[in-house]
Amino acid sequence: MARIHVRSPFLRVLAIGAVAAFMVLVNVLPARAETACNAYGTIMMGKYRLYNNLWGQNTGSGWQCMWNVSQAGSTIAWGTNWNWTGQYNSVKSYSSAVLGWHWGGSQDGTGLPLQQSSRKNIYTHWNYHLTQHNANALNVSYDMWLHNTANPGPNGAPSDEVMLWLVRSGDIHPVGNKQATLSVEGSTWDLYEGRSNWQVHTFVRTSGTSAVSVNLKAFLNALVARGTLSNTKYINGIETGSEVFTGSGQLDTNSYSIDVY
Repeated sequence: MARIHVRSPFLRVLAIGAVAAFMVLVNVLPARAETACNAYGTIMMGKYRLYNNLWGQNTGSGWQCMWNVSQAGSTIAWGTNWNWTGQYNSVKSYSSAVLGWHWGGSQDGTGLPLQQSSRKNIYTHWNYHLTQHNANALNVSYDMWLHNTANPGPNGAPSDEVMLWLVRSGDIHPVGNKQATLSVEGSTWDLYEGRSNWQVHTFVRTSGTSAVSVNLKAFLNALVARGTLSNTKYINGIETGSEVFTGSGQLDTNSYSIDVY
């Protein structure tokens, strides 16, 4: 920073005050403290970890990065951007905030695992802004991983995967076929059921949104009521982010939290 030469004591006080105010402003402006662009790069944010999951990158060409913005208690903010070309119907990346179990690892202090039969709930809030620089094929979503046991190990295959698509862009579809249209937590969702290496249940919101405050347990309860999910299952992990097939864009999470109680 250039030096400030001021002869008048009064002006000198004003100048010093202006510099101090500028320095305070610099300190409170959000900054990308850490960035992960390498495949499976991780950034810890309290009980969450940002995970640059590029599991399908071999079906195309491109990149995706993540960065942390802020953390206040259980609430975090982060960003991610991407640019992918290649097979239109194949996922390239699902960079996300992970709570609890995920392929290859887990962490403590998350409130998970939680058995579906438990009286506890899983409350979440997410407010974000999606920017699409060109035509994207993607979803913005939650992804819950369920197992038959509470300790499946780092690579234990799940029995069920439950997704909530808050936004669907492009001509992409969940695994399986549409089974019903349900009202859950004050919104309308198309429910798809299918199978990959495990059972996949996907709720697709009939109208996209950039903000939700819901009890994730309500969606699991809806599946139990339909007889497609057992109360004995354990919710071991939850990830939340952008599942990108092709295109260029950015997702800025203004605030996000998950609390189990």
